[in-house]
Amino acid sequence: MREFGYLRAPDVPGAVALHGADGGTRFLAGGTNLVDLMKAGVERPERLVDVTGLPLGAIEPTADGGLRIGATVSNSDLAAHPQVRRQYPVLSQAVLAGASGQLRNMATVGGNLLQRTRCAYFTDLARPCNKRTPGSGCSAVTGEHRNHAILGATEHCVAVHPSDMGVALAALDAVVSYETLDGPGAVPLADFYLPVADTPHEETALPPGALITGVTLPPAPVAARSRYRKVRERASYAFAIGSLAAALDVRDGLVHEVRLAFGAVASRPWRAHAAERALTGGPASAEAFAAAADAELAAAAPLPHNGYKVTLMRNLVVAVLTELAEEAGR
Repeated sequence: MREFGYLRAPDVPGAVALHGADGGTRFLAGGTNLVDLMKAGVERPERLVDVTGLPLGAIEPTADGGLRIGATVSNSDLAAHPQVRRQYPVLSQAVLAGASGQLRNMATVGGNLLQRTRCAYFTDLARPCNKRTPGSGCSAVTGEHRNHAILGATEHCVAVHPSDMGVALAALDAVVSYETLDGPGAVPLADFYLPVADTPHEETALPPGALITGVTLPPAPVAARSRYRKVRERASYAFAIGSLAAALDVRDGLVHEVRLAFGAVASRPWRAHAAERALTGGPASAEAFAAAADAELAAAAPLPHNGYKVTLMRNLVVAVLTELAEEAGR
């Protein structure tokens, strides 16, 4: 790791001022992703601005019945918070599925949203990677891509976003707040991550130098009955090869409302709007769940070695929604 400067931010405006629009500066919170990438030589910041002391560590109810989660809230505190577990259990489950206890104690909400891809070629400085070096090529397209994207990818990048928390937030219509030199701003999570297109190195819609200050969850009664299911290659801590955040409201055997988001299948958490439209107003049956999954996955374009993800995600949708529907009928 090469030498870098270190500054501790006194407050939010001070943090933004210290960063400015300097491309060589990074904000540092838990460091569970950034520091690893610095050790690997992928990230090479000239200086770090430590934001761990900022007053962004609270989880508070909003006036309309939602929740605001500060950017420096640890993943452990988020998963254990009583209101999160009661109102948005899918989020608590996703966070608990996302990492080891030690990492959850360090990792923060803001940092989780900004974590980089875990594609092996991204951290292999000897191999081309458009996300690391724009225009160099994507080694995964013709190389090892068993765990890579089946939705929304291009020939420029087929990596998947690694966040479990982000998948749950996508299903909950979360809004990300940030601060810049020009003042505060906000962006829905649906628009937070940019499409791959031919610029996979451009990952989020945050303005240059922006500091994430929190995430707001709007009220969502449907989320009271929700679930996060993660499939991985080993039962211990591992990244997903496919995951699903689901919330379901069934009334008189019909789907009144449903939320679905897929993980580990695209460069960003994938909100399954086509599946939601197919289900809303229809029967809460295994056949309907399978047809809805097929409607969403019709756009899948798997590579030679990751086509299994289509079947995996279809089965996940059917299994999880069937469980939630059965619970609603008890």
